[in-house]
Amino acid sequence: MDEASRSAPAPLPFLAGYPAGLQAQVRELLATGRLAEYLARRHPEPHAVRTSAQLYAHVQALKQRHLRRAPPLGKVEYDSRLLLDQRALGTLSTVSRVQGARLQAKREIRIAAVFKDAPAAMLQMIVVHELAHLKEREHDKAFYALCETMLPGYAQIEFDTRLHLLLRQQQAEAARRTPAAGPA
Repeated sequence: MDEASRSAPAPLPFLAGYPAGLQAQVRELLATGRLAEYLARRHPEPHAVRTSAQLYAHVQALKQRHLRRAPPLGKVEYDSRLLLDQRALGTLSTVSRVQGARLQAKREIRIAAVFKDAPAAMLQMIVVHELAHLKEREHDKAFYALCETMLPGYAQIEFDTRLHLLLRQQQAEAARRTPAAGPA
């Protein structure tokens, strides 16, 4: 192992595949406390999609606009069990159930509950990502082209979402390290 690789900092969570120079810029924003300001300036709009019923309607409208011939969705919901440390921001799954003499397959989208409080563009990005899996299973060129078609600027919003998740993780770690003030 050479000297440069021994002294290089570990990749930031959520940004492991990004260039070292970009990660250094993000480290600088974190160190100076400017990452939250940067994200708030880029994505000031909150969303009003608070319940799973509202999320279902939102996803169905996007699906109708961009993927009319894709298989129907049986369920769309926020899921508090999706864990960010396992990198599960959303899932598309096919659930098979026996109904009479037939096997019925229903597709379900689950979005991590942290997106209830994320900026509107970030919720849109994760929804578009999961919808794209209805047509393209792999994360390949065709998949990302479809995402970009459904949400122009998808790649930048995905990166900003990674920054948002990194900031949330850093804030949660700082809160755990800071002892809670007891009664006086």
